Amino acid sequence: MPFIPEERHGDTLCGVVTCWTGPEGDAASVLKPLRDAGPVVAEHVGPMPYPALNSAFDALVPPGLQHYWKADYVKELTDDAIPVHVEHGSKVPTVNSLMHLYPIDGAVQRVRPDETAFAYRDVSFACVIAGVWPDPADNDANTKWARDYWSAIHPYSGTDGGYVNFMSEDDQDRAEANYGANYARLAQVKATYDPENLFHLNQNIKPAR
Repeated sequence: MPFIPEERHGDTLCGVVTCWTGPEGDAASVLKPLRDAGPVVAEHVGPMPYPALNSAFDALVPPGLQHYWKADYVKELTDDAIPVHVEHGSKVPTVNSLMHLYPIDGAVQRVRPDETAFAYRDVSFACVIAGVWPDPADNDANTKWARDYWSAIHPYSGTDGGYVNFMSEDDQDRAEANYGANYARLAQVKATYDPENLFHLNQNIKPAR
């Protein structure tokens, strides 16, 4: 990234991606707690069109890369979980691989868990451990990194489910947990509109029988 000082290129850093959509004059005070949380190595913050923010990291994940992802919903980022993230995050195998924590708050938490398919209205984060790499010869090593990271951090999540778009095909056995108490109702809907399970190449909700 051109805004990172050259002497820090290659270092493992924590990146915080922010988006403030309120009055521009309030942005500095809103961002101040983030800037005060620790030493800031570099930043690239300023007014920009939303499509520019949304595409800012496209160059890191061009088409043709190998992917293996694991996911959890997280109720609280506890002190005990932080050393686990530090240990496994520091072993990130490629510049394309990452661990993201997406905040889940505000309007999301003002909806009842049974009002939509999304049941986890009481969590604070969606965590994704995304192994991404260019060479298929490295599949085993990079998949192992993601699995080892998830196995170590999952006990601290406080939930059984995760965001379905962040999961690979071998997490199909978690499909019911991903929708929580809403799964049975969704299975009934699936039985009505797709009784033969035509749409099954996904984190599949099987039709109720």
